Amino acid sequence: MQLDELETYLNQLLDVARFRDYCPNGLQVEGRSEVRKLVSGVTASFDLLQAAVAAGADAVLVHHGYFWHGEDQCLIGMKHRRIALLMAHHISLLAYHLPLDAHPEFGNNTQLARRLSFVETSRFGEQNIAMQGNLLSGASTLQELRLNIESALSRKPLVIGDDARWIRRIAWCTGGAQDYFDEAIRLGVDAFLTGEISERNVHAARESGVAFIAAGHHATERYGVQELGELISRKFGVSHQFIDIDSPV
Repeated sequence: MQLDELETYLNQLLDVARFRDYCPNGLQVEGRSEVRKLVSGVTASFDLLQAAVAAGADAVLVHHGYFWHGEDQCLIGMKHRRIALLMAHHISLLAYHLPLDAHPEFGNNTQLARRLSFVETSRFGEQNIAMQGNLLSGASTLQELRLNIESALSRKPLVIGDDARWIRRIAWCTGGAQDYFDEAIRLGVDAFLTGEISERNVHAARESGVAFIAAGHHATERYGVQELGELISRKFGVSHQFIDIDSPV
């Protein structure tokens, strides 16, 4: 397919104009005009770009791209190295941040919920990105939930809370959404899951009795971009490969 066709389709599907974001969504680096091979990944790191070159990619689709607010605008150092590699191989970079978190079908929060058997009942937080709902099973202990998360994500989560506590209502938001914890507490949930944890969250969890689950920023945000890449492959006949560059965070 044509690169401009791909960007137009993704921009419309993810409704990018609706979001106030910390970075540009859509095409960030322009490569060749035709896309036959699409590589997806979580973050446009140099390791991912090298793997995309080796895979013969025409375009790379990520959740974490470049040009964040407050970032140095000069193309030097690490940024130059990354962008120079893309341009040397005529590979395009498309990145979608908050629109990919929020999408009701392909979004990170929806995809994580499917893997962990959470049922969304409503949304909250900035631009209604975070979700709250129930466990599909009805209830489980925090220990059972922790083991389910570890099995589903292949990563041991950091959990602050009583393993014996029963969890029925849960709130979640992938990535670095620990600032939503206070709002989740006010909603009356039994547990809150996100990717990262801050020191203050430990004390809030202990004092409120609401469990805090930090399951990994990278680990919780692997699924939206994979589903999006598979959609492009099915709909337009583009070859797609997800490449997972491991991160401990």
